[in-house]
Amino acid sequence: MRNIIITLLVLCALTNCSSQVQQTPVGTTQRDTICGVPCCVYVPYNYSRRTNEAPFPVLYLQHGMYGSEDDWTTQGRLVEIMDSLLHLQQVKEMVVIMPDNFLGSVPPEARPVRWQDLTDEQEKKYEMSGYWESHFSSFMQEAEQRYHISRQPAHRAIAGLSMGGFHTMHISHYLHGQFQYIGLFSAVILPPFSAEPYDHWQEEVIQMATENTVYWIGIGREDFLYKQLQDYRQWLDSNHIEYTYYESTGGHTWENWQDYIARFLKKIN
Repeated sequence: MRNIIITLLVLCALTNCSSQVQQTPVGTTQRDTICGVPCCVYVPYNYSRRTNEAPFPVLYLQHGMYGSEDDWTTQGRLVEIMDSLLHLQQVKEMVVIMPDNFLGSVPPEARPVRWQDLTDEQEKKYEMSGYWESHFSSFMQEAEQRYHISRQPAHRAIAGLSMGGFHTMHISHYLHGQFQYIGLFSAVILPPFSAEPYDHWQEEVIQMATENTVYWIGIGREDFLYKQLQDYRQWLDSNHIEYTYYESTGGHTWENWQDYIARFLKKIN
């Protein structure tokens, strides 16, 4: 019952429950492949006519384990949330790139491979190998060549849920200084299976803390990853690393992640 009420309140607030919102132009999504990785890309209204203007801020948004590049636009309702917040003038127009971060974790010579054909342990080894993190700069470079998006860290954000939160955490550590906004939604908080290139990943988090980033963390009290996240928070606190923490009721659910992405988007300037 609580999830139903929250969903109704969020949708009502985001859409402003008015015919005026329905008449306002909205953004669109398109399919693309960047560095061999399938992506769903959200672009603002009239994007193609505005490529002579200043580059758009960009958010790299990642799905969870057993997911795909379509998760955030289907179950996550990213388009409706983004458009509604724009109507309410609570966010800036931006491009949102949603990659298949599982396939991005698989070296090209091992593709094609589907997570459905793997055991849980096999998938985790791909996801947590460090391959996606160590190649993400190349992914960003190709995205920046293809889309009219900012190449400045001040206008670049990255976020993800669950296993996508794991990728987000380690990409932001490995490429510290490259993202002004970092969002972890019910994130898996573990070191990767491979020590390389993360021999000193904790030191990289400490260095990241000096770069004035917006580090946003959200989780539900009933989430099975709750204890893991609290341990990580204790480590952040002990190293005097600033972050924004949001705790909701509920668990590992899309109702929570819809709420988290709406809150995180408002932080991006």
